[in-house]
Order: sequence, then C-alpha cells, then structure tokens
Amino acid sequence: MSSTNKLVAEERTQFGKGAARKIRRDHKIPAVMYGHGAKPIHITLPGHDAMMALKHANALLTITLGDEEHMALAKDVQRDPIKPVIEHVDLVIVRKGEKVTVDVPVHIEGEAAPETVVTTDSNTLQLEVEATNIPESLTVSVEGLEAGTQILAGAVELPAGATLVTDAEALVVNITAMISQEALDAEMAEAEAEAGIEHEESDADAEATAAAEGEGVAAADEA
Repeated sequence: MSSTNKLVAEERTQFGKGAARKIRRDHKIPAVMYGHGAKPIHITLPGHDAMMALKHANALLTITLGDEEHMALAKDVQRDPIKPVIEHVDLVIVRKGEKVTVDVPVHIEGEAAPETVVTTDSNTLQLEVEATNIPESLTVSVEGLEAGTQILAGAVELPAGATLVTDAEALVVNITAMISQEALDAEMAEAEAEAGIEHEESDADAEATAAAEGEGVAAADEA
C-alpha cells in the first residue's frame, strides 16, 4: 500500500516562466496545491526529495507548509521531454478516510504455457480506494495458462476496500498461441497480395530462377 512521503514546501509568491526557471535552477519544483474548496496554494517543493517521492505512481505526500500539514496526491506531473527534470506538479489535497479514484498499474507475473504469447491490453485499472490505502500495483498471475485464456478486469483480485471503476468486461490479459515464422510469412504474403504490393526479385532469387529455367530447358532438349 502507499506510504506517506514527507516534503517541506515553501510558499511561492512569484509566477511566470521566468520565475519558474529560477525555481528550477535552485533545484526546486514549482507546484500548486488545491482541493476541498480551498483556494489554490502555490508552493515550491525540494527537487531531489520530490523526484524520489514521485517515482512511484499515486504516491501519498505529506506537505509541510509553515505550521500546517496537508496530505496530497499528485494529480499531474509535468516532466521535461528530454532532461530528467520535473517542471511542475499539481497536487490534490486529500483527507484520511476519503476515497479517491486512481489508476493503478497492472503487474503480470508467472509464465504461461509453452508456445503462447501473453499480451497486456490494460496496463492500469481504475479503482476507487481510500487515499491512505492505495495499492502500488495489482498482480495478475498467468502461470501455466493455456492459449485462448482471457483475463478480464472483473477477475483481477483487488485489495480490501477497493472498488473497480474500470468496466469489469475490459480485457486485461490475452493469451494466444505462438505463430510460427512460416505461418507469419504466409500471412504477410497474403496480406501484401491483397493490398497489391509487389516486391522486386533479388539478385539471388533471379539467379535461382534462371538456373531452374536452364535446367528445365536442358531436360527438355534431352527428351
């Protein structure tokens, strides 16, 4: 279940792109905290500690701001597309015992039957769960399962007190028979033929065709 990460925040009074860049240069992260009808609170978070806390999905944070403490969940984390830097965080204030709706990662464990392929169709499931009791992941075992097996959202074991929000009929894991290379090549050739795709004959194939035709001509002459 989720553990609480404590972060000491500072109130933010300067805004705009220039101010945000200065905050990040100081190894801090601009953030805003809101919820329960309260006025949004603009804060800065300690860069390293916040990045470590936000490595895990649905991390529950205890934000210390002056003499006050707030429990919060990260609603949106904006990351730099190139650098390992968090640019901004939106935090939602939560209370103990309050239920929240979150996307929880699905973790597949075990090995299915030989010559099968395991495909994960849903990487997360949406749950309604207590804010202080959010699971880090949901485990789905495929150990020994045969081709043709499908695991739906409604069949995934949930922690006590959690309610599934995702459609119970949503496909989570699909196990199919492994296709041979020959069958794959034949299927690809058929699809290309239907699409009218033609490939130029390679030099090796041309030589092989010419050799076969030569042998055919020689055999006809001998006859």
